[in-house]
Amino acid sequence: MKKTFVTAMPDKAGAFLKASEFFACLKINITRVSYNKAVDTHTLFIEAEGSESQLEKATLMLEKIGYLSTGDMSSNVVLLEFRLEDKPGELLRVLKLIEKYGMNISYISSHENGLGYQPFRMGLFVNDKDSFSEFLAHAKKMCPVTEIEYNRTEVNFDNTIFYKTYVDQLSADAGLESEIKNKLAVNVNRAMQILDEKNVSPKTAFDNIAKFAGCLSAYKGSRFRPRITKYKITENSSVTAIEPPCGSNTYILNSGEEYLFIDSGYSVYRDEMLEIFNRITGDFSKIIKRVIVTHADVDHSGLLYLFDKVLVSDKSRECFELELLSKRDFRERNPLHLPYIRICKLLTGYNPPPADKLEVICRIEEDNENPVYLSGEFDFGEFHFDIYCTQGGHLAGEIILVDKTNRIVFSGDVYVNVHGYTPEQEEYNRYAPILMTSVDTNPELAGIQRRALLNILGPGLWHIFGGHGGEKDIENKNNQ
Repeated sequence: MKKTFVTAMPDKAGAFLKASEFFACLKINITRVSYNKAVDTHTLFIEAEGSESQLEKATLMLEKIGYLSTGDMSSNVVLLEFRLEDKPGELLRVLKLIEKYGMNISYISSHENGLGYQPFRMGLFVNDKDSFSEFLAHAKKMCPVTEIEYNRTEVNFDNTIFYKTYVDQLSADAGLESEIKNKLAVNVNRAMQILDEKNVSPKTAFDNIAKFAGCLSAYKGSRFRPRITKYKITENSSVTAIEPPCGSNTYILNSGEEYLFIDSGYSVYRDEMLEIFNRITGDFSKIIKRVIVTHADVDHSGLLYLFDKVLVSDKSRECFELELLSKRDFRERNPLHLPYIRICKLLTGYNPPPADKLEVICRIEEDNENPVYLSGEFDFGEFHFDIYCTQGGHLAGEIILVDKTNRIVFSGDVYVNVHGYTPEQEEYNRYAPILMTSVDTNPELAGIQRRALLNILGPGLWHIFGGHGGEKDIENKNNQ
């Protein structure tokens, strides 16, 4: 088994050597290491592989020498602005006071402004709040002192405990419990390391993660205003498209008195989506609750646990079952996608659907060479769907639903209408391609599948309901 240790090492020679000796002594293999002094002076991430007992012993040894993070990811840095007279010796008085109280300086910035004083900013690493209060009282007798708020995405005022400061703010925005913070720190670091190896600066990685997390939290409650459009298909049947600011589209098919859902969006918007479900169905709790999942990505699968039956391909079922066993799912097996997916799951409170709710409606043919191929059928009211499977260009297990009578297609992320995004969707969808390097498992194959989709459709006007973006009308000239 593997475990990632978030170590708080002293900034001195031989610190990593000492930890490595522990692992070698226990015959534990180190599989990943990440440290960047320019980002965080003390925090070093060590992923190690060994037996459960070996890893437990390593934990105890690292705890004994004080190398393990306590799990308290709260910030201990205070940013102060000292208004110093622009004359010799003023700064020296403040620095001596800081030394007297044993505080470390993590950040300094100042320049003359021609006004007879300098606004001198310092980040101070504070361990003892009572001692700091006493320091502040003495400092204010020397000069005016102001405590400054700062934005984590703009400037990093402290690189002695950057991960603690950064992850604490992400967790506060998402309302995460403290025990999740270390997991979040590990995957933030993984994302940074992958992008750093592709010559993307750490600041870009951290900024994009913070902006992505900000999008998720920005649209909670009354700020959750998805675009909702109802399409009349026949006299007694309709499709309602719910396009949230963040996450996948959810489609509600209504035929007579029955309802069928396609995909479900992020779990973080549970209450907001339930309110919409109740409004559209009359009372969501009283209907037969069935949902088809186009593929097992977290942004399409967050609310599956609300349904009685979750209809999937056999590969999507396999993906969910891996998650239920706490094993790496199909996305997480790709090292480039692993950090972003783990961050998504943590920030949105994702849980896979229970195994007893999963029902297979089609099977993936591993030896089928066609990029898109017919695998089954599914009837719902006045809708008759041919179920097409793919070779997994976007994600293994993905399916496409095609109703040739009504000329409608539910494509999942095989087809996405990027030109039909709302401004909020456009912003949200910027970050995954950066943080994952590509949203597709196999980008070249995904492109082939998108083109193949049109080839399976007959001629005429088709209505494409994609995984993201608005409905797209396509006039198909194909005569097949």
